[in-house]
Amino acid sequence: MGRDVPAVTFSREDRRRYRDKIRRSLDVLAEMLRESRFEPERSLAGLEIELNLVDERGEPAMRNAEVLSAIAEPNWGAELGQFNVEINVEPQDLSGDGPGELEETVRRRLNRAEERAATVGGHLVLVGILPTLRESDVSEATLSANPRYQLLNEQVFAARGEDMHILIEGVERLDTYADSITPEAACTSAQLHLQVSPNAFAAHWNAAQAIAGAQVAVAANSPYLFGRQLWQETRISLFEQATDTRPEELKAQGVRPRVWFGERWITSVFDLFEENVRYFPALLPLCEEEDPREVLDCGGVPTMAELSLHNGTVYRWNRPVYEVVRGLPHLRVENRVLPAGPTVLDIAANAAFYYGLMRVLPLAERPVWTQMSFAVAEENLRAAARHGIEARLYWPGLGEVPATELILRRLLPLAHEGLDGWGVAPAHRDRLLGVIEQRCLTGVTGAAWQVDTVRALGGGHEALRQMTLRYIDHMHTNEPVHTWPTPAL
Repeated sequence: MGRDVPAVTFSREDRRRYRDKIRRSLDVLAEMLRESRFEPERSLAGLEIELNLVDERGEPAMRNAEVLSAIAEPNWGAELGQFNVEINVEPQDLSGDGPGELEETVRRRLNRAEERAATVGGHLVLVGILPTLRESDVSEATLSANPRYQLLNEQVFAARGEDMHILIEGVERLDTYADSITPEAACTSAQLHLQVSPNAFAAHWNAAQAIAGAQVAVAANSPYLFGRQLWQETRISLFEQATDTRPEELKAQGVRPRVWFGERWITSVFDLFEENVRYFPALLPLCEEEDPREVLDCGGVPTMAELSLHNGTVYRWNRPVYEVVRGLPHLRVENRVLPAGPTVLDIAANAAFYYGLMRVLPLAERPVWTQMSFAVAEENLRAAARHGIEARLYWPGLGEVPATELILRRLLPLAHEGLDGWGVAPAHRDRLLGVIEQRCLTGVTGAAWQVDTVRALGGGHEALRQMTLRYIDHMHTNEPVHTWPTPAL
């Protein structure tokens, strides 16, 4: 949820009014969908990237207020922790040289931001979880100053009634408790947006769910948390646990988590918004003056701020987004499974892989989601998060196969076809998908490179710190991670 909120306390009346308003908004959304009152599908790719801040030694730098002041550009903003910032990149056309222009735009903005951040002792890092982060770095005291984060923290713990238990069994074991939601700030991602028409939304969302495991397997970049080697993409498990409003008793009763893969294939975007309202109580019951019914009846376009805010506090790995831009409402699929980094080129390659598949799979005569269970798609995501490029994934017609085989044999050709469908220039198509291919052939992802480097450096926090500094140096070259050297053992 990127919206600013005031520092307030909520009454029972606030919550009742909010529930009434959000249900009224849901009725309005249903009517807008029936009457097709949406901007048509456009081949636009949007991107959000969350970054970590470090000092000269590669340790976390709690300086996002100073860094943002130094950057002083409107497309930059704070994230949950004082060691986080975020950049929002305006949607750009996917056709022609669009992917190359998107990559160049991101590189230019990050380079400019890095120069300015350095003047106040901060440096930007594109990584899923900052390897040098310690448990002492994630407390209520290191939440960003924006009141919305403090308010969200209060509401999550009011719902839980107890400290957050974080338990991750990986190569090593992490078993700890947190008294704030700040551990969530350790999870930094690259979020991909795709605008789709209401009629096509369900097919696109289902396709995005089906490929989530393959995306994570080939892009894993979060093997360390609090000094322990856990999953290849530890961010998946950490994010689920660090925002969990359920105590153990509610988990046992089957109450759904707020970070959620979902539980079924859908037939309409309405299914997702309706589930969010039906299953999840409000965390931030803030009401605006707008009456969405009145606005719609008068021929206007309601912003439905309450529905959007509520939707933003249910963290689906593929999230529906309703937004009004220049007076026109539209819908987007927000893909949230990918970690940030390791380089801008790697992010661009991950995006090309996703957008290529999303051009083909939703239009297939026999869609993939009609050939596999929803539970299997979720199991694929779990396997990929645990094992990364070495995961075994299920795919219809292939069965359970190594992730590399699935990607090389089946998904890369489809992504190639999809980018052609978008009209992407062949040079950009081949360069970006070539990065994905080489990761599969070499077995090197960001996570694999981090683990190999730390092992070569002898392990421990000092090895993590030295690896982080090397990582930053390589990151600035924009050479893809599969080409990075590792120290000799």
